[in-house]
Amino acid sequence: MQNHTKMKVLVVEDSPTDVKIIERTMKRSAIKCDLFFAADGAEALDFLFRRGDFSDVPRPDLILLDLKLPKVDGFEVLKEIKQNDRLRRIPVIVLTVSAREEDAARAYDSGAASYMTKPVNPEDFEKLITTVQEYWRIAMLPKS
Repeated sequence: MQNHTKMKVLVVEDSPTDVKIIERTMKRSAIKCDLFFAADGAEALDFLFRRGDFSDVPRPDLILLDLKLPKVDGFEVLKEIKQNDRLRRIPVIVLTVSAREEDAARAYDSGAASYMTKPVNPEDFEKLITTVQEYWRIAMLPKS
């Protein structure tokens, strides 16, 4: 990130295995991030809109969003983010198991900054997370 502060990343993921891989990979990196986690779409929206237990959380600089989520699916979360004036400039990276072209098109039409299919192999998934982290560290991110 251009101002050398820690990037704040919200990871919206319901798979404990994927959460562990993302957390381990990002914490091991030389690029330091403050990580926040939401296990379903409803919790993600509460975090982003600072509702309930999330009243004092920071605004994330980047969101990693799974599509197949309990309670509220990732497409609905993406829609809520991009329709809100305070949130819509936050880059949302869709990380999903779906390789369906229709899902990718829908995600991009809804405002996703990128659409990536999660590799099955944990080592390949770690490489993907490292690449995402490195890219967004040097990308120009809006402050509001």
